[in-house]
Amino acid sequence: MPTSRRLLLSRLLLITCLLAWGIPTATCHAEDWPRWGGVRADNSWAAPPLPEKWPADGLPVVWKSPLGGGYGGIAVSDGRLFVMDRQARLQERERLLCCSAATGELLWIDETPVAYGNLDYGNGPRCTPTVHDGRVYTLGALGHLRCVEIATGLVVWAHDCVKEFDAEIPMWGLAASPLIVDDLVIVQPGARPDGGFMAFHRLTGQPVWRASTDPAGYATPILADTASGPQLIAWTPEHILGLVPRTGEILWRIPYKITYGVSIATPIFHRGMVCVSGYWDGAKGIRLGTDPHAAELVWEEKRELRGLMSAPLVHDEHVYLLDRQRGITCFELNTGKKLWDDGNRATPRGRNPQATMVWTRDKNRVLILNADGDLILARLDPAGYHEDSRTNIIQPTERTPIWAHPAYSGRFVYARSDAELICRELVPESPASSAPGSRK
Repeated sequence: MPTSRRLLLSRLLLITCLLAWGIPTATCHAEDWPRWGGVRADNSWAAPPLPEKWPADGLPVVWKSPLGGGYGGIAVSDGRLFVMDRQARLQERERLLCCSAATGELLWIDETPVAYGNLDYGNGPRCTPTVHDGRVYTLGALGHLRCVEIATGLVVWAHDCVKEFDAEIPMWGLAASPLIVDDLVIVQPGARPDGGFMAFHRLTGQPVWRASTDPAGYATPILADTASGPQLIAWTPEHILGLVPRTGEILWRIPYKITYGVSIATPIFHRGMVCVSGYWDGAKGIRLGTDPHAAELVWEEKRELRGLMSAPLVHDEHVYLLDRQRGITCFELNTGKKLWDDGNRATPRGRNPQATMVWTRDKNRVLILNADGDLILARLDPAGYHEDSRTNIIQPTERTPIWAHPAYSGRFVYARSDAELICRELVPESPASSAPGSRK
């Protein structure tokens, strides 16, 4: 077969695989991480070809810089990196930092005075910045919602959800990241009355709708393309909800009273099924129908499938969840039947086990950043957990494990602790490789 024909067939095969995974082929070479969950908000990333094993001497450091406390993840878009932290010296304040993804150079800072007081685990903000159309949207732990112009660092609009909307801050602070849907930015501030969720015009900041009497939880809602049309799937400490994104109308609700209000892990929607999993009270599977109001609880599992913070992954008909006791666990989405667990190999069990998991474009390959700061190359499939390699990329502080979600962009990984922000090289540079944060 001529070389040109072999190349063409290889490219067609790659494109077919990417489309099957819902990964846009135009961005497969250097996809960014502009919000919680990545481009598709499902914790998948169109990675460059990754090695079979990490280098023996670890991943090279491109740059690192000091950072304050916080559990919020990192966003990277168009060569810029965004992350939040808290500073307590002189004047207590939350900060949004904008840096060069290539060098770590600080480009601007947006600061908000705060008083955390007795906020539990009060080291800093919890939310990942959301980058969209030249602006970045943030929600602080105490309800400060801000829209900042990326080019200048100037605040376009801002709301103090406690002062303006009587938001009730939960025990561990607000943690659900802002979600952009068309011309709306949707947040979960726990406003009173009837403002568990609120939508604002993303350009002007004007309130558009509010919905739900439930208190604020910690899980970021997802936008689901259901058989009956788009729905906002949300999980509060009291219900699993389906809402109309443009109006906030509640289409359906499934009761789920959560111990200590820990509705944290991002919900899953896949092929008509919704799944949530809680630390104390287990997982539930809900089937949606062609009627927008149709939602049926089809299974519950209270002992084997108890996730905490880590966002589960789903592929085909299987879910991969970090269970509170047994580690990464695989189960059938449609039935809740458990197939295996990894026996806490990926991340230490501990009191609050945590690891972030991200699918790569290789269909069963994942990147896992565990609580010790180890970045793991592994494969997950219904047959089991297969670890290929691991290397430490960032050290936890004495107070805080690595809980924050990293960002992946181009050839690089960006991670944070309570003390530093670091960029490491995942793939060696080649003539076709891009600089950190580049889209080319």
